[in-house]
Amino acid sequence: MDLATTYLGLSLRNPLVASASPLSQSAHRVIELVEAGVSAVVLHSLFEEQIEHPTPDADLPHFFDHPAGPGAPRRYLDLIEECVKSVDVPVIASINGTSRLGWTSFARQMQEAGAAAVECNFYNVPQRMQGPGRDVEARCTEVVHALKQELDVPVAVKLTPYFSSFGELALRLVETGADGLVLFNRFLQPEIDVQTLTVAPVIGLSHSADARLPQTWIALLREQLTVSLAGTSGVESASDLAAYLLAGADVVECASAFLRHGIQYATVLLDGLDAWGNEHGFRSVDEVRGGLAVPWDVDPQEYTREGYVAALQTARFGYLHL
Repeated sequence: MDLATTYLGLSLRNPLVASASPLSQSAHRVIELVEAGVSAVVLHSLFEEQIEHPTPDADLPHFFDHPAGPGAPRRYLDLIEECVKSVDVPVIASINGTSRLGWTSFARQMQEAGAAAVECNFYNVPQRMQGPGRDVEARCTEVVHALKQELDVPVAVKLTPYFSSFGELALRLVETGADGLVLFNRFLQPEIDVQTLTVAPVIGLSHSADARLPQTWIALLREQLTVSLAGTSGVESASDLAAYLLAGADVVECASAFLRHGIQYATVLLDGLDAWGNEHGFRSVDEVRGGLAVPWDVDPQEYTREGYVAALQTARFGYLHL
C-alpha cells in the first residue's frame, strides 16, 4: 500500500509523525526517529514562560528551575537548525502557550531557523469560577490570529477536548487561519498519594483506549472542515494507526509507543499498517482516510445520540446475566 500522505500542505512519505516528547529534545534522537521511519518530527514544546524570561537572571517561574529553563529559546533555535540540516523530513516546532500574545513573535524566529510548520500547543485549565468559557475560546483564536500574522509556514493547533462546544471552536479556529488541528493534548490528572498525603503531577503513557475520544472527534470533523487533522494519543499497534486513518486523520502523532518500546518500534507500526492495508485491498492511504468518518449530510447530534443509545442497549443486554 502506498503510505504517502499530505499534512499542512507538506508531502509526507507516510502518516506516522513523532509528536512532541523528550525524544525530540536532541538532534541525534530526531535522526534516530527518522531512520526508524517517521515522516516528520514535532520538536519538544517551548513554553511561553521560557520565551518571556529568556535569560539566566530573569525572574523565571520556579517550575522552570532546570536545564530546560533559562536560555531555552536560543537552544531551541539551535536545535531546529541542527535537525533541519540532519534529516530529510519536515521539522515542526512546538510552542506551548495560553493567552499572552507578546511571545508569539518568537514563532518567526522558529520559521527563520528552518521549521516547516509551527504547532501551537494549548494547555489552559481556567481556575477562576467567574471566567466565561467564551473568553477562554477567544484567547485561543487570538493566539492563532497572532501566529498567522507572524508566519508564512503552516500553523497547527493542538487542543484539549474540554470546551463547551468543541465543534464550534474548531470551526472558529479554522476561520481564523489554522492550517491543522491536533486532537488531543494530554490532560494533567494529578495523582493523590494517600500514604504521604501529597499530590504529584503525573502524565502517564497512553494506551489504545485513549484513542477513542480523538478518533470520535476526527470522524465528526473530517467532512465538516477543510483542514488537516492529526490524531494523537493511544497508538500501541498498527491497528490504532489504521483506526485513526479510517476516522479521517491525515497523520497520527505518536510518542508513548516509542517511549515504551523504543524508537525502532516506528518500523513495526509502519510495516503493520502496510500489511493491514494490503490485506484489505487498499492501494493507498487516500483510499483509507475517512472511510468511517461521519458523512457531511448527517446530523452530528443525531448521529452521536443514536450511537450513545445503541451503546447503552448493547451494554444492557450484555450484562443481563449478572
